[in-house]
Amino acid sequence: MLCCLGDVIEDVVVWLSSDIATGTDTAVAIHRRRGGSAANVAVAAANTGTGVRFIGRVGSDAIGRSLIGDLAIAGVDARVQQQGRTGTIVVLVHPGGERSMLPDRAAAVELDTIADADLAGVTWLHVPAYSLVVEPLGATSQAAIRTVRQSGGKVSIDASSSAIIEEFGVARFSTMIDALKPDVLFCNADEGHILAMTDSRGAKGADLTIVKNGEYPAVAYSRGRLVATVPAIAVQDVRDTTGAGDAFAAGFIVARMAGIDIEGAITAGHRLAAEVLTRYSP
Repeated sequence: MLCCLGDVIEDVVVWLSSDIATGTDTAVAIHRRRGGSAANVAVAAANTGTGVRFIGRVGSDAIGRSLIGDLAIAGVDARVQQQGRTGTIVVLVHPGGERSMLPDRAAAVELDTIADADLAGVTWLHVPAYSLVVEPLGATSQAAIRTVRQSGGKVSIDASSSAIIEEFGVARFSTMIDALKPDVLFCNADEGHILAMTDSRGAKGADLTIVKNGEYPAVAYSRGRLVATVPAIAVQDVRDTTGAGDAFAAGFIVARMAGIDIEGAITAGHRLAAEVLTRYSP
């Protein structure tokens, strides 16, 4: 079973048709929806028919209960603790589709323990870097990685954000990845640049590094070699890229769990990402 560990939060998505007019009104379109990188991966994977578990924490409030219900409706086995205040991210979607995010993760980062039963039967654990760079969630996530590893499962990590890597410390982040030794590290071109990847290698410690690059081909490195280059699927009129990277990770992981080769798994990731890019609109 695939298990995703991390945030499930409320996204407040603000679509901008122009730059913000500071000090006065700016007309926008606003939409609320379930968010959180780990939850996005879980739901995208569940939509393929794959058995998926999610582990995280929300607040003891109506929003938290609603988010848990959304996961259940999507077919995700939600192992979610409730305490405190549910997190929210304000996502500013710029006219070209790029995003600026204003996170208040609240209860999501306070996950400090996971029951043994919640990791039972997990054969692949996916952990966004968001879950590794704050405490106590970071220590909890690293303990879960060790548990799954000891039981013979695979681990994937998503680099998540160039900003959090820089805030955490690039050298410190790289050392952590080297120590955790994920089977797969996902990153985008900006994150790969910050981590000083080159055409001849991926991230130190990762068995396989996947570097996504928007509309351009994704590439895969393994043990110092470039092993795949796979073109992205062309998408017209992209309005919002929110969740596309998470959908890519879900498609890739599900394909690999089914025994599909690296190139085919990247293609599956592109396919799910393209669906997300065409689905969201104001």
